[in-house]
Amino acid sequence: MHNARLLPNYLVQRYHGWKATAYSENKSWYRRLASEGQHPRAMIISCCDSRVHVTSIFGADQGEFFIHRNIANLVPPYQPDGQQHGTSAAVEYAVTALKVAHVIVIGHSACGGVQGYHDMANGKAPQLQEKTSFVGRWMEILKPGYDRIDDHGDIHALEREAVKVSLENLMTFPFVKAAVEAEELTLHGLWHDIGEGGLMQFDGASGAFVHV
Repeated sequence: MHNARLLPNYLVQRYHGWKATAYSENKSWYRRLASEGQHPRAMIISCCDSRVHVTSIFGADQGEFFIHRNIANLVPPYQPDGQQHGTSAAVEYAVTALKVAHVIVIGHSACGGVQGYHDMANGKAPQLQEKTSFVGRWMEILKPGYDRIDDHGDIHALEREAVKVSLENLMTFPFVKAAVEAEELTLHGLWHDIGEGGLMQFDGASGAFVHV
């Protein structure tokens, strides 16, 4: 693989800084994590967006969260077709192997994936319509949420629909449904306002997002 290169120097310097401070001061904790395996209490499904930093939001340490990131924090419906499904595999591992107690889906403001689907749905992103666009095909998961909202110009509403669609699709997985019904697992939906630092959570009883 001749295209792979060594890390840029600024990342090498940051690594050495971490190794000399955070790791050195907590060496026994890291070794315990390595020897005893991971036992996270929650799985978090968030967007790949670099501005969404869930461990900072919740003040989490290593080993606390099983984190899966993808475009627009979407979960596809259960589809056991023998193909390769990264998000579905992560959900399966978290629920059946790690036996997490919570699955948390967190969406956010200014989501490029959601904006891309909005543009695609309005004929403004022909490149996403192409069958070769991985982003376009992935974002089609959001269509049921887009069809539900009255004001298609309200991007924040569409971002929150992405969270709801993911929660709905999670319940199509038999092992998720069984764990929820056995009260061994709870599902949670959040929306994070990046600029204001706000956090809203989905209230299943009312069907609305409320401030945390």
